[in-house]
Amino acid sequence: MTDEIKTDKTVSFGFEEVSPEEKVSRVKGVFQSVAGRYDLMNDLMSAGVHRLWKHDTIAKLNPQAGEHLLDVAGGTGDLAKAFIDRADRAGRRRRRDSQAQATVCDINEAMLNAGRARRDMAAYEGRLDWVCGDAQALPFEDKTFDALSIAFGIRNVADRAAALSEFRRVLKPGGRLAVLEFSHMTAPAFQKLYDAYSFSVIPRLGEVIASDRESYQYLVESIRRFPKQEAFRKELDTAGFAAVSVTNFSGGIAALHFGWAA
Repeated sequence: MTDEIKTDKTVSFGFEEVSPEEKVSRVKGVFQSVAGRYDLMNDLMSAGVHRLWKHDTIAKLNPQAGEHLLDVAGGTGDLAKAFIDRADRAGRRRRRDSQAQATVCDINEAMLNAGRARRDMAAYEGRLDWVCGDAQALPFEDKTFDALSIAFGIRNVADRAAALSEFRRVLKPGGRLAVLEFSHMTAPAFQKLYDAYSFSVIPRLGEVIASDRESYQYLVESIRRFPKQEAFRKELDTAGFAAVSVTNFSGGIAALHFGWAA
C-alpha cells in the first residue's frame, strides 16, 4: 500500500499507523533532531544530486522580478535563495528594478534557525522571511503568492488534501506550484537496488553523521508509503490545479509535480 492516508483516524508514520496529531508531533521531533546536519546529510545521501533536482525545479518555476515565492517546509532555504537569484537574473535581462521576495514557511523552528544561521543568507536580508507555520493551515492571506514550492516535505504532512487546498488558496490565480518529492523508480529492477541502498545505507549514515538512525529509518519508510507519481498527480487534479505535469529525476528517485492555480 502506498497511499499515506489509510482511514479518517490514522495516517502513516513510516511503516506505522498513527493518529494525525501524533504524526505532526513525531515529524517535528525528527527534524528537531536532524536540523544541524540536514544539509550535509542531503548531500551525502544523494551524492549532491538533490542540488540538480532543485535547480531544475526552480527553472520550471521560471522566477521573475517582483514575484513572491512561498517555500513550504522550506527548512534551510535552498529553494528560496535560488528563486531570488534566478529572478534577479531575469530582471537584469529585462531591465526591471523590482525585486523578488521569498518566504520560507516550516513547521519546525529548529530548521528555520538552521537556515537563518547560514552564512550565505546574510545577502538576502529584507528579501527573505522565515515563518513558523503548518502546511495544513498556512498563516497567510488568500491569493498572496506568485509561486509556491515544497521540496521533500509533502510526504511528511498528515493531511495532504488539506495542505494542497491551502497551497491553492494562498496562490494568486495563475500562480505556479512545484512539488519536488522522493518517489518511485520507473524500472522495477532498479527499484529493488534502490531499496537495498536505502534501507541499508541511509539509516547507517544517519547514525554516523547525525547520531540519529531512527529519523533516517523513518525517511526511507515514508518514501515507500508515498503515492506513485500518477496517483499523486491525481491528488493535485482533485485539489483544483490545472495542467499538472510530472517530471521524473534520476529514473524516478525523485519526481517534480508542477501545476497552475486556477
